[in-house]
Amino acid sequence: MSKFSHLDKKGNVKMVDVTDKPATERTARAEAKISMKKETLALLLKEELPKGNVLTTANLAGIQAAKKTSNLIPLCHPLNVSWVDIEFEPEKDHILIKAVAKTKEATGIEMEVLTAVSVAALTIYDMCKAVDKTMVISEIHLVEKKGGKSNHKTDYSPKTAILVLSQSVHEGKSVDTSGKILEQGLAQNGCNIDHTEVIPDDGKQLKTVMNDLISKDFELVVTSGGTGVGPYDVTIETIEPILSQRLSGVEQVLHSYGRTKTPTAMLSRLLVGRINNTFVICLPGSPGAAKDALAVLMPDFLHVFPMVEGKRH
Repeated sequence: MSKFSHLDKKGNVKMVDVTDKPATERTARAEAKISMKKETLALLLKEELPKGNVLTTANLAGIQAAKKTSNLIPLCHPLNVSWVDIEFEPEKDHILIKAVAKTKEATGIEMEVLTAVSVAALTIYDMCKAVDKTMVISEIHLVEKKGGKSNHKTDYSPKTAILVLSQSVHEGKSVDTSGKILEQGLAQNGCNIDHTEVIPDDGKQLKTVMNDLISKDFELVVTSGGTGVGPYDVTIETIEPILSQRLSGVEQVLHSYGRTKTPTAMLSRLLVGRINNTFVICLPGSPGAAKDALAVLMPDFLHVFPMVEGKRH
């Protein structure tokens, strides 16, 4: 099953939901080959075929196809294709077709370039078939794709702790959903989850737990809850004074992404920084905030660990 659809429990084909994925710059390259008689290729290059300039027409057809891919493939997401380029490399008995495309979207653009080279090849076939019945289209394949999470993986596995601040969860009156989302998502991105804990909204206890985790050489601590403006929201006031370094850019990205989905996200406070060798991410306590943070930060944020060792990012 392709990247843009999947089967539900009943076996029905469903479109993949990419709503929570952030838009990033993505590039893809594809190639195809169309073989023909040497005489046909000679006529094509001399522009002496009955239908006119073959390669110019095929170029336009390929570009148009890339822009219309979602209309041709039922479950493919429509993308704002920002650039498409198609090149033709004639050889003795074939033409190699190359396409590259770019977008800034939440999903990849590989289907667009594959469609572009396919339709370009079909256009050549159509314009040459009157003089050559032997043509063969072959070797349609993806050469390269860049962008998205697949292009930003890191092999670093920081020793990680998750702290959930909630009076109701601590007292057993509600279920910890956000912590479980963070635990699963961070583990999937390579974090080594060595500690999870639910504590009440109490500044003194939070500071005690944080000092203990720092003394045990935890490299990443992610907190959930206590970031609002209510009387029990003490996370920011407790953590901010003990930071040795603040990563305001990460905070801005999280806030910006949150506001695109929920207008009231502007009322939530965020904090990302460093306490000696421990990085701390303080998130709102909602499941949505946990999912958003995973979508925006992982795995890119993990590059901070090789950076502190002096390595390039």
